[in-house]
Amino acid sequence: MDNIRNFCIIAHIDHGKSTLADRLLELTGRVTEREMTTNQILDDNPLEQERGITIKLHAVQMDYKAKDGKEYILNLIDTPGHVDFSYEVSRSLAACEGALLIVDATQGIEAQTISNLYMAIDADLEIIPIINKIDLPSAATTLEDVKHQIIDLIGCKEEEILLVSAKMGIGVEEVLEAVVEKIPPPKGDPTQPLRALIYDSLFDPYKGVVVNVRIFDGVLKEKDRIIFMSTNQVYEVEEVGVLQMKRVRKGELSAGYVGYFTANIRNLHDTKVGDTVTHEKNQCKEPIEGFKLVKPMVFSGIYPADADDFEDLRDALAKLSLNDSSISFEPETSKALGFGFRCGFLGLLHLEIVQERLEREFNQTIVTTVPNVRYKILLTDNSELFIESPSQLPPLTKIKDFMEPFIKAQIITPAEYIGSIMKLCMDRRGVLTNTTYLSPTRADLQFDLPLSEVIFDFYDKLKSISRGYASLDYEFDDYRPSDLVKLDILLNSEPVDALSSIVHRQKAYEWGKKLCSKLKELIPRQMFEVVIQAAIGSKIIARTNVKPLRKNVTAKCYGGDITRKRKLLEKQKEGKKRMKQIGSVEIPQEAFLAVLSIEN
Repeated sequence: MDNIRNFCIIAHIDHGKSTLADRLLELTGRVTEREMTTNQILDDNPLEQERGITIKLHAVQMDYKAKDGKEYILNLIDTPGHVDFSYEVSRSLAACEGALLIVDATQGIEAQTISNLYMAIDADLEIIPIINKIDLPSAATTLEDVKHQIIDLIGCKEEEILLVSAKMGIGVEEVLEAVVEKIPPPKGDPTQPLRALIYDSLFDPYKGVVVNVRIFDGVLKEKDRIIFMSTNQVYEVEEVGVLQMKRVRKGELSAGYVGYFTANIRNLHDTKVGDTVTHEKNQCKEPIEGFKLVKPMVFSGIYPADADDFEDLRDALAKLSLNDSSISFEPETSKALGFGFRCGFLGLLHLEIVQERLEREFNQTIVTTVPNVRYKILLTDNSELFIESPSQLPPLTKIKDFMEPFIKAQIITPAEYIGSIMKLCMDRRGVLTNTTYLSPTRADLQFDLPLSEVIFDFYDKLKSISRGYASLDYEFDDYRPSDLVKLDILLNSEPVDALSSIVHRQKAYEWGKKLCSKLKELIPRQMFEVVIQAAIGSKIIARTNVKPLRKNVTAKCYGGDITRKRKLLEKQKEGKKRMKQIGSVEIPQEAFLAVLSIEN
């Protein structure tokens, strides 16, 4: 075990984490130049390569002969950097003894760097600070400032910071030497009962679920009968091995190792990230701490554009959830959109990725409803109810208290944008809790914000206000009471469920007015008048009309008595009234998408 090193990489999006991983793989001979067909070889999903982000974590084992002449086994776990996947990151950190902290030489420390770093410090990992992209021309002016930021943050000495250019391969060997020297070998006792942490799992069509584990104590062998401690599911292990660029079968894994096993598991939901695996007969006393169920934070309805594609969409979502257990979906119906699914996501990026994968990989044409959050309702009988869409709201007479999820948001920004960012957050009902200066020109602002105000266009607004320099990170805090109301949209007195939303009472009038005027532009004129109303309960707060198309029925009357014209107009009026009672208004798909584009 003394020759094993388990480590991960912590970095903000686009600071060069996956590029450095590529160089480490090349230097240790795990991949040849010929195999390096693309950059970011660990990010094998086309979406990951296009966006330059890591969506799914990857693990790889490397063999390295250090300068002291010893052979070392290095296990690298390449983690996602985005806030939506922070629980996956925390479990990856739990499987390691050290972390490489990568900071971009031109951009300095960003919000997600800090949040993931704090997770690593909480997990008691050895931190190796690295400044990447030192080859860029602009790095010369910012390098000293970035060094001071890192020293202030983790309290290291300046000579401990490694200067690297992952793209050019400068300083990569020093990184490997630092991993061997500074990161401690794993602790564990192979004679104790098996205790293994699941840090990831994925679905293989031939072998079922492949479970990635870090063994803390004991030995895992093929043919062992194991139990998952959170679900109490028992399986027999079929294959055990390590993760190089491909899975390599070894037959057994002992304490300190990182690897995988398969056990003919067909349901990905049986293998929960963070769960503890142990032997069925000789169980360990305590599971590994830190396990929690991943709960979706953002919900949206996904409907097929053509009602006949409902079954295809169901199959596509089922296949997608085999490789991403954090998606939840259940069937729902809407008067306006027909049959579809209510889906839960970890955050907005996760929602975007799922939509894009449905369209690309499964050729689905989909319509999505307004994303919303899960609200908590205290009923008059003191029971609690969680709702994900306005249609699930109980009658107002039964509601005692309405609560919404709040987040702790951390925004790191150049000092000149502080005023406009504070205004943006205050407009979204945010409360400033703390301000610290990382350097004379960069500030760290912390806000308590309602999640429902962030999931719309908050991130885009933040980027445009700060010209792309501000970075955002957030974590769920708790549920707090809020003065919320259900805003209904009525067309000719008929509510349209897909356009209903839950909003704060202060913003309801403004939101209703904008929504009515937007729908007036999008709904085509009918032969009868269409009345668009926004209502809270039975109280109408905004209204607009779509004027009817009108035929000139008096055109044939040239001259003659006025009563004849009046009679024809009265007859037309009666006809319009009857049409309005029985006529149905077709709502175009753009109307549902328009709700997303309304300025908040």
